[in-house]
Order: sequence, then C-alpha cells, then structure tokens
Amino acid sequence: MPDPTLSDAWKEAAASAPAGEVMLHTLEFRHPNFIDEVGQPSSIRVVLGHVDLEAKLESTAPINPGEFVTFIAFGFEMTLPETRIASSPELIIAIDNVSVEIEENLALATASPYKVEVTYRAYLSTDLTGPQNIPPLTMTLAGASATDQRVEARATFGDPSNLKFPDKTYNTTDYAGLGR
Repeated sequence: MPDPTLSDAWKEAAASAPAGEVMLHTLEFRHPNFIDEVGQPSSIRVVLGHVDLEAKLESTAPINPGEFVTFIAFGFEMTLPETRIASSPELIIAIDNVSVEIEENLALATASPYKVEVTYRAYLSTDLTGPQNIPPLTMTLAGASATDQRVEARATFGDPSNLKFPDKTYNTTDYAGLGR
C-alpha cells in the first residue's frame, strides 16, 4: 500500500531514479535532557550519507520549526515500518561507530524516565525547502542495545493499551454544570 504522507516528487524519484536526484533519509532524536551549550532544547540530527545536509524543517517541528538546520552525515541502517496495517509497526535503527556526543546523550536519556522521540524525514537533493513526507514519521524509542561499536534501537508508536480513556478530564472549571 502506498504511503499517503509522501510527496509526488518523492514517489517519482523512487520510481524513476532521475540522474542528479538523491533521496536523503534523516533522523532526529529528541529528549528533554538534550540541551545545547546555552541551555536550550536540542536534538541529534543525522543524515544517511557522507556530506552534512542543510535542510528546512516543517513549520510544525517541535524544535526549530520552519528553520534551516544541519543534519550531520552519518552511516546508519534503518528499516521503515510497513505502511499497511500491522500489529505493531516498528522503525529499526542501527548505528555503527557511534560518536562521543551521541553516546553521552544516550547515557543521559537512559538515566531519565522520559522517552526518546525519533522523527524520520525524507528530503530530495533538489528540494531542501521541506521534508517530502508530511507529516514526518515520529515514533518513540522502545528499546535499545549498545556495544562499543554499534547501537541498535527500535521505535514504535507506543502501546495503545496504556493510553488513558477517555482522554478528556471533565472538571467543574471547564464544565460548570458538573458542580452542585
């Protein structure tokens, strides 16, 4: 089943592989403990390739919305979730030769009760003014394992059986008729 979030340009590039058009896969990792040198929320952004990428984020991005940001060139493997309905779609990520920065941030994240969010964005080399998949795929890291040479992780949409239902809280502030 085709992915409805992908642009027509991305689908065309995937189908015909025109000369000079490169499909760029990026990942962004976010966590409350990831902060920059001035104490602002930060993220780890990587692009699959050998050259850093300057690309514009979508206007709804959680950090730096609508801004051009740098994705660091990095070698990683990933398997996107199936687009058809599956019991638990997963994004599988494997990174070799992990940098010290990533290793330190992962250590901070694992010591925290908060989950790491992962966003996958697809770009075309001929159009870096926004991702080709709108909305970008955002998932939560559900498990990770690391050795000195490799980090492997899987991300999911979470466990729907643990969601609060109903997700609305009825109180007298919002619903005055409940008070007596």
